[in-house]
Amino acid sequence: MENTQPAQGSALTGQVLFYSNPQPLSSEQHGGLGLKQIEKPFAFLGKAHAVPLTVNEFGLASTSYPIIFVGNEKTPIGAMGIRQDENLFVTADGNVDSDFYIPAFARRYPFVFANDQSQERLLLCVDRDAPMVSNQPDVPFFENGQPTEYTNNAMQFCQEFERQRRATTEFVKRLDQLGLFTQKSANFQPRDAQGNPSGEQQRVAEYWAIDEEKLNALPDDQLGQLHREGILGACYAHVISLLNWSRVVNRAMRQQSPQTPPQPQGGSEGPNLQI
Repeated sequence: MENTQPAQGSALTGQVLFYSNPQPLSSEQHGGLGLKQIEKPFAFLGKAHAVPLTVNEFGLASTSYPIIFVGNEKTPIGAMGIRQDENLFVTADGNVDSDFYIPAFARRYPFVFANDQSQERLLLCVDRDAPMVSNQPDVPFFENGQPTEYTNNAMQFCQEFERQRRATTEFVKRLDQLGLFTQKSANFQPRDAQGNPSGEQQRVAEYWAIDEEKLNALPDDQLGQLHREGILGACYAHVISLLNWSRVVNRAMRQQSPQTPPQPQGGSEGPNLQI
């Protein structure tokens, strides 16, 4: 893996979800800065209906929301909402529902790595506009010109995230080579308080998913290899996570009509969801 370190200031290109002003972290530019405790540190997550996940997170994330694959790269994401800029697991006042898993992509904020291709290294950056970054910090980034223990821990967290991100890319590539992805959509049938269909079916999402039948049809030696590599467990965590579409849709409906929550139908709460 490339060298990783705080760096001298340099220009950055590209954009990353959540980050408005990422800067390479340096003692010269950020020597007096650090993090202050704020009441709602994950309020920024409220505008993200889809958050990237790494494959090692599938088990924990599968208990909270659907894990789906999107785009040409089939990037795995946690579907935390069904409308743009609306995260159903973050309240309107910026608090996160503590019963649900927060992706590492969000937990690393305000830090992020940038790839310095000229020197083949990763630069630790910080979002200078993050509300918890302050010139009157509770925890400084540097002391006597050297990174504090907190900064070193943040770097290690980002290093592990980068390692898992690359492992996730290889995971997706492996499944793609085996032809295990299929396109799916999530739809639901709105119903009235008596359980009768009310209006037309609505499309929630279109995405890539692992085809469980194709997975189970693989030869025993390939299945055994996937199991030994830890890939098989992640595949089934993804498949199980799709059952959470009903949870996500129900949360959306409760936020729309808090006085008239969906009624249980067919042994499950809310609308009839098809995936």
